[in-house]
Amino acid sequence: MSGIKKLAGQTMWYGLSSIAARFINYLLTPYLTFKFTESQYGEMSIVYAFIPFMNVVFTYGMETAFFRFAHKTDKKMVHDTTSISLIISTIMLSVVLVALQHPLSILLQIKEHPEYLSLAAGIIALDALTVIPFAKLRLDNRPVKFAMIKVGGILINIISIYFFLSLCPRWLAANPNHWCSAFFRPEWAVGYALVANLIQAGLTLLFLTKEFFSFEWKFSNKLWREIMIYGLPLIIAGFAGMINETFDRIMLGWWAPVDSVDAAKAQVGIYSACYKLSILITLAVQAFRMGAEPFFFKQSTEENAPKVYARVMKFFVITLCLMFLMVALYLDIWKQFIRNPNMWVGLKVVPILLLANMFIGIYYSLSVWYKLGNKTMAGAWITLMGAAITLLINYFLIPYFSYMACAWATFACYGSMMVASYVWGQKEYYIPYATKKLIAYMVIVVLIFFVHKGCTYLVEGKIFSLSLATVLTLGFGLFILLIEKKEMKGLPVIGKWLK
Repeated sequence: MSGIKKLAGQTMWYGLSSIAARFINYLLTPYLTFKFTESQYGEMSIVYAFIPFMNVVFTYGMETAFFRFAHKTDKKMVHDTTSISLIISTIMLSVVLVALQHPLSILLQIKEHPEYLSLAAGIIALDALTVIPFAKLRLDNRPVKFAMIKVGGILINIISIYFFLSLCPRWLAANPNHWCSAFFRPEWAVGYALVANLIQAGLTLLFLTKEFFSFEWKFSNKLWREIMIYGLPLIIAGFAGMINETFDRIMLGWWAPVDSVDAAKAQVGIYSACYKLSILITLAVQAFRMGAEPFFFKQSTEENAPKVYARVMKFFVITLCLMFLMVALYLDIWKQFIRNPNMWVGLKVVPILLLANMFIGIYYSLSVWYKLGNKTMAGAWITLMGAAITLLINYFLIPYFSYMACAWATFACYGSMMVASYVWGQKEYYIPYATKKLIAYMVIVVLIFFVHKGCTYLVEGKIFSLSLATVLTLGFGLFILLIEKKEMKGLPVIGKWLK
């Protein structure tokens, strides 16, 4: 249990930073949905759907490879080699991306603003250069600095956006000759959101100066080849993963059953805004991944590692179930974060996406078997299968069901990846997961959601809805405490309270 306590402690820091950073950033949702039209919000979402694809290309699995090889060979040489590799490749890829901005802008249906892709290239490049410095902080068990930089970057982003979208228009309205008139153009609102992100990425790299320049210009060709062999399948998996995670916005812009490009962008905006409401589960998944990846590699040499992994999975699934209830049952509150009521029409996708994000979170926990066994190609095949499901469902159903097709495609994709990883992984590296119990927990929370849905359909009223949601959520929490009391006693904070 001491291993789990250590993971819980590190995940708390990485989780707090991720949750704080993402939640602070999440507070931009009401602001941006108020400032932007549905079409503008959709345009921004398309650009931010493109960026993760390029992140995968620019980083090509180096982060996971860094953790893997740092534990089996000379850590300093791994750091030097990966850092040099990323610096050189980032410069080359950035030049290519800027050169292709015009054809890419046509492909993404933002041909009026090809300069958005130059800004995106800057963001992607700066983010790529911070990958190894951030990984080094995690490897060196320095979650506090990691957290401070992550949260600080988000605060800088918010301040910059507020400056461009609120202060500049206000100053110009009061004085048309104000100094900001030299650069500010009201019609370029989406561009300023990207500029704010670029400022954040630049300052984040500046905060990581010590870690970034801690490498020496010593490059091992032999080690680099081994890292690339290990990491290349992760590129395939990562690229396919981005198809699963963000490509639906781009496809929705292409094939939405509407009669104009602006209307299609509006559909993308509605879907993207409602997708944001699944953020709590996404936060838990990200926090878990930040703490778990280095933990799993370190724990792998221990004799009781499989049992530890099984316990970790149990606590993780319980956390996801509680978060599902916290969002799905209190949707009337969460929807207020979308300040454009015209976007509320898409709220029906939220429960579907919450379950989908539960599935992908479980998949990430299951993926320990192929990462530890150097079978990263297995992860690539599983993710490619998910990508094929995403592409097929969206291709055939978006023209008929719009963003509902995107939601169900995400559900089917992540669910199939979870099942495939479990079945394959148990054959390759058996871990004694409490499978039946965990499935039961997930089924119970879905049933609770439908009970709440049915009761609120019969008895209208916000007070009744919120009261019933609270009773059902607390009831599930007490049920878990009774069932898992013995296991819970070993956890920090909760365990002390139970004792």
